[in-house]
Amino acid sequence: MRNIFLFIRQYFNLISFLILQIICIVSISKFSKTHEAFFSTKANEVTGVINSRYNNITKYFNLAKVNEDLALENNRLRNLLQSNIVAPDSSLVIKIDTLIKDTLNRFRKYTFLPATVVGNTVSLESNFISLERGANQGVKTDMGVLGPNGIVGKIVSVSDNYSVAMSLLNRNSKVSAMLKNSKDQYAENVEWDGDDPDYLVMRKVSKSVQVKKGDTIVTSRYSPSFPSQLMIGTVTTVEKDDQGNTYTLRIKSATNFRTIQHVNIIVNHYYTEQFKLDSITKKLHFNLGNE
Repeated sequence: MRNIFLFIRQYFNLISFLILQIICIVSISKFSKTHEAFFSTKANEVTGVINSRYNNITKYFNLAKVNEDLALENNRLRNLLQSNIVAPDSSLVIKIDTLIKDTLNRFRKYTFLPATVVGNTVSLESNFISLERGANQGVKTDMGVLGPNGIVGKIVSVSDNYSVAMSLLNRNSKVSAMLKNSKDQYAENVEWDGDDPDYLVMRKVSKSVQVKKGDTIVTSRYSPSFPSQLMIGTVTTVEKDDQGNTYTLRIKSATNFRTIQHVNIIVNHYYTEQFKLDSITKKLHFNLGNE
């Protein structure tokens, strides 16, 4: 209390001036329409600036909730895409079990499950991403993982409520990919060279393929974990290999692995059937090659 009185005594003249100034401004604005309009305009401007700053601060602290809502909305829209639905052969009789069928007798091939990223690395040679969704929520190994801008990786381990995905930024990761606008649908594996987490590589691309800087790389039809035409990245450089018969493409990843927070896990309802057929085909090629 003593300090308050000392403060008032020290700044008495300034405090008195400010009080009298406020009284004068209030009196003038009250009895003069011109001054009232002037001060009202200025007050509105100041109030507007304060409210704008307050709203910006509020929006910043609500970004996490906004991102979560957008991720759920994206998931809902992805599940409505017509590319997730396939029409059966009308000459066959198919028994419907757990697959979803619409009114046009078309079957859902892909379903997208939203998941939150709870762990992630980008600086190692073998990077993984931990997700808050597990076996109790329908996750299995080998399911693809898709981010807001492109593919992220593939599920390699599952517990009851969590799962771990092998990131594209993993030396063991390979994804079948192709040029989006290529007429011949030529496909090769996209992988990571362990260098820059923003870039991937696509090796042994045939010289017959027309490719240039800026071309889009997407998933091919050959992977049971991913639908085709999902974004992977864009070509930044095209380099000839030592022999000069093929190209190596350097690809700017569409996914920013440093900031990813929400993903979708891709459920292929025909995965088991497609995987078994691929395995049989590979064995046939191997056996024929050894004869």
